[in-house]
This record gives sequence, structure tokens and C-alpha cells, in this order.
Amino acid sequence: MPLLEALALLVIGTLAGFINVLSAGGSMLTLPLLMFLGLSPQMANGTNRVSIVLQSISAVASFLRAGARHVELSLRLSVPAVLGSLAGAWLALQVSDVLFEAILITVMAGSAVLMLLPQPRLDTRPLSVERLTPTVYLAMFAIGLYGGFIQVGVGVLFIVVLYRMLKIDLAQVNVFKVLIVLVYTLPALAIFMFHDQVRWGYGLVLAAGSMLGAWLGVKVNMSPRGAFWVKWLTVIVIFAIIMRLLLG
Repeated sequence: MPLLEALALLVIGTLAGFINVLSAGGSMLTLPLLMFLGLSPQMANGTNRVSIVLQSISAVASFLRAGARHVELSLRLSVPAVLGSLAGAWLALQVSDVLFEAILITVMAGSAVLMLLPQPRLDTRPLSVERLTPTVYLAMFAIGLYGGFIQVGVGVLFIVVLYRMLKIDLAQVNVFKVLIVLVYTLPALAIFMFHDQVRWGYGLVLAAGSMLGAWLGVKVNMSPRGAFWVKWLTVIVIFAIIMRLLLG
């Protein structure tokens, strides 16, 4: 791999990892880069999952060291997300790019509206399994389906849905998001590997940068103003995704 390509992967990977941990949308940077370096859209989609898995491992480990809680609840929410992810990864190998872009614009626009609505009254009760209603599990399946299909912007959906449904602080929502993304991305990556749609050299170099970015993102998320940065970075990312798709 040429040195300039490796440097580009490291730099963009670091930025993407930071954005993905605090909000979402890092794949909006990494997917075009991988395609610019010569990978097909399907190959880029599969290779990008290597970076997602490793940056998520880095973020989860950092969150746990920082005292993150409710790991068991995150794993419970991961189960329907994994089932959705398997179906989504299979669909990603069947559906046209035109249909994908239409779906993505619609989902991102709806997420922007939800994110800008007045903040819900936070539920201060202890977070327990009783608050994980069937509607929450169904939402996790739907998000897993979308995330298995294409990674771009999936963190936005986790943030908006969990924030609105569980009514918990955005910093805690981000902890849930990162762990669930890790668990459901593993089977999606396996499907792309089975279909020989992963370039490991590119994926591992990109992951090296994204793991550093993820570590930095955790530091900001766990800071006193973490929720503020999560909210407004998410809104900015949503509009950036929509504008890029509309302008081509």
C-alpha cells in the first residue's frame, strides 16, 4: 500500500472514529475514501466494517474504564439489533444504490426533526429491564436492519430512538449505542467476508486511525458537557449527510 494512501486512511479514520463515538456519520468520510482508493461500493461497504468493529472495541473498553454502567441492558438491546443486522447485510448485496439514497435521505430528515424537538423530560428512575418495552426492542431490530444494510448515519438513529424512548441522558445513550453497534456489526462483517467483500489491508489501516479517534471521542463524551456535544454534533452530521446526498 502506498504511503500516501496509508496516511489518508489513518487521518480520515481518526476523524471518523471521533465522530462515530460522539454522534454518527464517520462512514460518510470513510466509504467515499475507500471508493476513491479503487474499491467497489460493495467492497468499500464490507471493508468499512473492519474499522467499525475495532473502533467500537476501543470505545467500549474506554467507556468501561471510565465507569460506564448498564452493560447487561445494552446486551439485551443488542439481540434484536443483531437479527436486523443479518437481514440488512443480506439486503445490502441485493439493493440498488438509488433506492438506498432515497431511504437514507428520508431517515436522516426524520431524525433531524426528532433531534431538534424540545428535550424530553428525563426519567430519573433507575434504569432497569422493565423499561425495555416491546416497542424498544422492535426499534432496535429496525435500526439493526438499517445498520446491516449500510453503516452511514446509523448512530443517529440509536441516539434519537433511545433518547426519546428511554428518556435518559445523551451521554448514557452513547454508551448503549457503541456497545450495540459493536455486537451487531460482527455478524454483518461475517456476511461481507463470506462474499469476499473485505480488503483487510485497507480495513486494518483505517481501523488504526479510527481506534485513536474513538478513544478521543470517549474522553469528550464522559466530560461534563458531553451531552451538549452529542446533541449538536448529531444535528450537524444529519444535515451534512442530507446535503451530500442531495448535491451528489
